[in-house]
Amino acid sequence: MPHRRTLLALGAGLPLTGCSATDLANALTPTRDVTREEGIAYGPLPRQRMDLYRPASLPETAPLLIFLHGGGWRDGARGEYRFVALPLARMGCLVAVPDYRLWPEVAFPDFVTDTARAVRVLAAREPRRRLVLMGHSAGAFNAACVALDPAWGVQPSVGGFIGLAGPYDFGAHEVTPPQIFPQPRIQAAPTPLRAGQTPPLLLLHGEADTIVGPYHSRIMAERARAAGVPARHVTWPGMGHVGVLAALAEPLRALGLAEEGVREEVARFLRA
Repeated sequence: MPHRRTLLALGAGLPLTGCSATDLANALTPTRDVTREEGIAYGPLPRQRMDLYRPASLPETAPLLIFLHGGGWRDGARGEYRFVALPLARMGCLVAVPDYRLWPEVAFPDFVTDTARAVRVLAAREPRRRLVLMGHSAGAFNAACVALDPAWGVQPSVGGFIGLAGPYDFGAHEVTPPQIFPQPRIQAAPTPLRAGQTPPLLLLHGEADTIVGPYHSRIMAERARAAGVPARHVTWPGMGHVGVLAALAEPLRALGLAEEGVREEVARFLRA
């Protein structure tokens, strides 16, 4: 059993000697009862690939959860997030983890265009499933764009949105480098949210997040409720930017080091 201090470092998102925190999380997360189909193309480019996680005995009508990783639109790869995809699949859903193109290869809106393209391919591949988009940090922005803004052309396929510590309205000067976003102000949902059109939202955030302020989720929840869109907004005192994602890691939960409420909120939303 890994040392408690090592797993606490994982929960804080700190680098570990000899391997990354995600490497450790992936190595310690069991693969039982879940199969992974790797490198499925949703476009012709190298970063337009995704992995699909399928639990055993999956009903044909179980939801399809599409998870978008973070990394400031500069870093990250689908293979680093097995520790997230596996427990999500064990909640009883098909899980897709797509890559998307990153800076400096592309700037906005290309990484969101990739996200929308992946959603279209998955909707055609699994037409009987309810699609739920979920993302952490930069990935939450990508997911929110295509779930909440009809301009991307895939909103009718989306049945729900889960945002983990996501930024939804910010200035390009708040991003490093600011050239990732050509215009000065960016909104994931620039048009009004609409009841009956905008899917239900689950917005989770740590109150101690100094990377993406928790006000992002609060304001988005307020906008949704004002428009009559179902939105649940939950925060946790003392939780930082990575903690809301690390709480899904089974090794941390096994030792009682994760906030169980995060998993419970996600599972409840998927069931509903």
